[in-house]
Amino acid sequence: NYMGYNYIGGQELTDKFRAQMEQFPLVDIVVSDSVEKLTSENHQFAVATGSGRKYIGKTVIVASGKRSRPLDVPGERDFVGRGVSYCATCDAPLFKGKDVAVIGGGNSALEAVIDLMGIANKVYLIEKSPGVKADPIITGKIEGVENVTTLLSHRVTEIQGDSVVTGVVLESSETQERRELAVQGVFVEIGLLPNSDFVTGLVKLNEWNEIVVDCLCQTNVPGVFAAGDVTTVPEKQIGVAVGEGTKAVLSAYKYLLMNT
Repeated sequence: NYMGYNYIGGQELTDKFRAQMEQFPLVDIVVSDSVEKLTSENHQFAVATGSGRKYIGKTVIVASGKRSRPLDVPGERDFVGRGVSYCATCDAPLFKGKDVAVIGGGNSALEAVIDLMGIANKVYLIEKSPGVKADPIITGKIEGVENVTTLLSHRVTEIQGDSVVTGVVLESSETQERRELAVQGVFVEIGLLPNSDFVTGLVKLNEWNEIVVDCLCQTNVPGVFAAGDVTTVPEKQIGVAVGEGTKAVLSAYKYLLMNT
């Protein structure tokens, strides 16, 4: 079983967490707002949001996760939701019978190919390095699959389209030759970036901008705790993140007991 279930998706698990939280009247759930900055004020912490609201607390737990790393090429932002996707698990069914490109060479990219190869007409795996970096057990699943084409030593320099994606421009890393590849979908799977911008200048970050924590989820600032993918904890998996969140809450609770 996976966390008590034979199988459960991320969204369904999140919905169950929320339903559990809604049973407690003292817990306020705020949605459709973004955290802009976390600062320290008068031995407390202030959370400023995009709507202009401010929340004050004696402790803070940061569990903001990671976001997909963008390609940063022309056309990418223009076609998000119109052919450009960062989640094959979410969007693969929308590309039934179409030709798609998956960009990346790690586990997430090859898992996206696996999700798509039974749905799409053709799947192109595009990786700028001479080889993929995924685990052999994953690469073995796409070897010999008829509708999967791997293009190594190529990078995408542009995403083309009109109202929706119509293709990508590829450049060979070896010859610098450019060519166009007709696809109706582009799945960007080149890694993740931690959502830690709002704590910059307050807590210590590592070279990848992950929040540095110890085994108790403590940051270098007393009263600020962090958990999950936004931190330096290894293995970015939901089971690990949930466990780290539990640890962070217990640590924050003990901190409050000792400082009130």
